[in-house]
Amino acid sequence: MILWSMQILDEMPVFYNLNAVEKREVLIVILQIVRNLDDASLVKAWQQSIARTRLFFKLLEECLVLFEHRKPADGMLMGCSSRSPVGDGPASPKYSDRLSPAVNNYLSEASRQEVRPQGTPENGYLWQRVNSQLSSPSQPYSLREALAQAQSSRIGASAQALRESLHPILRQKLELWEENLSASVNLQVLEITEKFSMMAASHSISTDYGKLDCITAILMSFFSRNQPLSFWKALFPVFNNVFDLHGGTLMARENDRFLKQVTFHLLRLAVFRNESVRKRAVIGLQLLVKSSFYCFMQTARLRVMLIITLSELMSDVQVTQMKPDGTLEESGEARRLRKSLEEMSDEAKSPNLLRECGLSDSALVTIPERSEENRWSWSEVKYLSDSLLLALDGSLEHALLGSVMTMDRYAAAESFYKLAMAFAPVPDLHIMWLLHLCDAHQEMQSWAEAAQCAVAVAGVVMQALVARNDGVWSKDHVTALRKICPMVSNEITSEASAAEVEGYGASKLTVDSAVKYLQLANKLFSQAELYHFCASILELVIPVYKSRRAYGQLAKCHTLLTSIYESILEQESSPIPFTDATYYRVGFYGDRFGKLDRKEYVYREPRDVRLGDIMEKLSHIYESRMDGNHTLHIIPDSRQVKADELQPGVCYLQITAVDAVMEDEDLGSRRERIFSLSTGSVRARVFDRFLFDTPFTKNGKTQGGLEDQWKRRSVLQTEGSFPALVNRLLVIKSESLEFSPVENAIGMIETRTAALRNELEEPRSSEGDQLPRLQSLQRILQGSVAVQVNSGVLSVCTAFLSGEPATRLRSQELQQLIAALLEFMAVCKRAIRVHFRLIGEEDQEFHTQLVNGFQSLTAELSHYIPAILSEL
Repeated sequence: MILWSMQILDEMPVFYNLNAVEKREVLIVILQIVRNLDDASLVKAWQQSIARTRLFFKLLEECLVLFEHRKPADGMLMGCSSRSPVGDGPASPKYSDRLSPAVNNYLSEASRQEVRPQGTPENGYLWQRVNSQLSSPSQPYSLREALAQAQSSRIGASAQALRESLHPILRQKLELWEENLSASVNLQVLEITEKFSMMAASHSISTDYGKLDCITAILMSFFSRNQPLSFWKALFPVFNNVFDLHGGTLMARENDRFLKQVTFHLLRLAVFRNESVRKRAVIGLQLLVKSSFYCFMQTARLRVMLIITLSELMSDVQVTQMKPDGTLEESGEARRLRKSLEEMSDEAKSPNLLRECGLSDSALVTIPERSEENRWSWSEVKYLSDSLLLALDGSLEHALLGSVMTMDRYAAAESFYKLAMAFAPVPDLHIMWLLHLCDAHQEMQSWAEAAQCAVAVAGVVMQALVARNDGVWSKDHVTALRKICPMVSNEITSEASAAEVEGYGASKLTVDSAVKYLQLANKLFSQAELYHFCASILELVIPVYKSRRAYGQLAKCHTLLTSIYESILEQESSPIPFTDATYYRVGFYGDRFGKLDRKEYVYREPRDVRLGDIMEKLSHIYESRMDGNHTLHIIPDSRQVKADELQPGVCYLQITAVDAVMEDEDLGSRRERIFSLSTGSVRARVFDRFLFDTPFTKNGKTQGGLEDQWKRRSVLQTEGSFPALVNRLLVIKSESLEFSPVENAIGMIETRTAALRNELEEPRSSEGDQLPRLQSLQRILQGSVAVQVNSGVLSVCTAFLSGEPATRLRSQELQQLIAALLEFMAVCKRAIRVHFRLIGEEDQEFHTQLVNGFQSLTAELSHYIPAILSEL
């Protein structure tokens, strides 16, 4: 029998020239022969040559193709010739005469099993036991006779017509036989594959031990075809044994294509409605994780592989479905996939799941050779599972937005951002979504955010180059880039090399691509007028041109740098403080906001966007999401909101203008903040803290007299810093300080004093001398000592230094207030003297007005502070 079967391998061209029915008969005979061989005979048969072994497994693949249980119209028992259409040649008087004894044997076994495997509507199996009482007088005695009659009478011109000519009961029995025949063939091929795997483990046969392509090809044929539940139950114990024996080879880079296909099909099975199949897919994923631990001590490459295949699967899985009200919700397929990924890392459920799938409780124990330590780590499996869930959630959220994306650009940008972060382990996918996000920001004219996306893409490329020592950059350059875009990771890991999968990988990332995106970022930052970032980016491009001796490009870079530094100098020397953006705190309160409910965000808007503009914009976005039972209301002030006390059925937006906080700023200072961002030189404007002041009184009113006016300073910490990859950042921390009325008064006076002192000490950086800026000094002096505008200082004295209020002040507060007033007047006197030295004849009259105003103010203050005359 061995010689006969090997002779068939030599006649493969003849075999491929047979029609489908003839091929099936030959393959059935071969399977019968192999079934009756003992292990020693199999070893002898597979020892002849690698070529013969491959041919044998090619025949097994043909078995899986020809005996696949397809639609009834493509039934295997009624298949027609592949060489001629139905109707050519003489018809057999009896269908069973065309079948070999081996096929008849399979049919006989199938006919004794007239109950189909019980399934559920999800897998399409709804067959019941054939009921003999439903037969009619016209029903043939047996299926074989009916087939013979149908073919002899040549009803129709196709297998489908022959099938439809059968009585419904016989059609049902025919489908049953075909399914049982398919399952029997698949199970026998699986058994042969397991034997081959065991023999290959001992290197006693001839095969390609580098890739084990015979095994991988058969496994892929199994996974890529529809199979009955009985087959899936038998497959995964064999799958476990094969990976236990050959995990090192199957998980190697040479088998990336095979591993990628396996992960894809396991994730596909994880979506099945049939719980038994779905659970086995979970076990299959766990078995791959075990092999990854065994072979590599970690799961980085497997995580990359799973993320890639999940991305590809998302195009086949419908993650959303329509609700009766016309809105979208998560589909059943997405929920089942989510459940599978969660169960994958569920340590408590794992033992029962293993036993249910025919494996022992210790099936996941991973102890490599020459080691006693179990390498399996549930925490790492949880990290792997969470990474996949993050990708699923990002894809789902993106799909749920649907048509809203065109209206709500903030949510659209966040959706692209979440997808970019979810697929970050795969550079190709990470870059793809970052570029989508960059395009979205450019459409919104959010130049700084678009530039950050370009910097992030350049960072991905630079990290890959640094990781493989292939480029002109080092870790220090990545650190410098991270100061521009904090999202760029500062850790150079092996993730880039782990992502080298067929069709994907960091090997396609080059120095030229990094320079391309750095130049794009430079252009976008220039449009945003954030020139300090432009300078930092060009400093990263210059080393590339230096290494290439590209002197023309170097000249262009340095010319561009000159222009950039001149722009920075202009911003610093301007009497009007430079602002690149405005910031607003937005609070969401109401169940129609979904995940945004009871959350606060800080929005970054262009510098010309005012409070009324963003109120109108957000109202337009969210009014469209209200239904008949909900309305939208804008809270007009910045008071603290008690969400539980808000009116049901109303969704609230609270929008407040906020100020960015400098890194070294004293938030506990009583001073007003009108000059806080104008002092010093223009620095890298990266902000993650914001504040706003809310006036209030103890009697519940918002405004009151100076003696009753309190102030609450709220400080917000955001999740990340601006400018960011998105236009809004979540508030993760909020603190508040309260200032008493006298502290407010002292702070107001100290603010004016600081503004004057700043003008006296600020040099003219454009000329390099130490003279203050005359125009700015005149503006502040006029607002400080002119009689018509100095009522602020006098009102403070009236409120706190006369009558009953003065008796309520503590001694320390009284001394601080008087000291602040005296210092203010002293700085005004000094500023007037400096002003006199700077002016020409045309400003003499204005100077006289300033002197008169100062003298009048001094006289008024002497009524409250007699010592002021001697001090000045």
